[in-house]
Amino acid sequence: MSNVLEINNLSFGYKKDKLLYDDFSLTLKKGEIKVIVGASGAGKSTLFELILKNLKPLRGTVKSLNFSQVFQDPYSSFHPSYTLINQIKDVASLDDLDIYLTTLNLKKDLLNKLPHELSGGQLQRASILRAILMKPSLLLLDEPTSALDNIIQLEVMDMLIKNLPNMGMLLITHDIELAQWCGDEIIEI
Repeated sequence: MSNVLEINNLSFGYKKDKLLYDDFSLTLKKGEIKVIVGASGAGKSTLFELILKNLKPLRGTVKSLNFSQVFQDPYSSFHPSYTLINQIKDVASLDDLDIYLTTLNLKKDLLNKLPHELSGGQLQRASILRAILMKPSLLLLDEPTSALDNIIQLEVMDMLIKNLPNMGMLLITHDIELAQWCGDEIIEI
């Protein structure tokens, strides 16, 4: 598969008479960022659930290479009673850890803490760290910088863009300026 993500003729709805997606197709290659924008309830996060195979389409196919994801709510993506470093080591190599810690403005000792001991912004950056260290071909990002201040947001997005040669990114955001700044294509749903 030359694309990191292929969605062909996807149809899905929670009710069969009211489809969120009807014959929706999308392809994503390494080096591309495609941005999904739309109103609340339009189905942006549902698309990720379909890609992750947590939901089954009514029709169509979804194929992807190895992926990692960053959720909008970082507290839901970490187990509350295990340290961050253990949760990262379980799924990713720690190669390049120090480089990414510096870029994400995270201190190494924070990784020895439990998720509730970090601020929302720190935990979101730890979530991004874990996703990048997994070395995915496809990175799914659901409002990854919404909990970050503007300067950190810019640094994080810059770091993600520098990793583009190794992956393709599908980004959900309400921030149209961010979408226009980094997206190769903006898809409104």
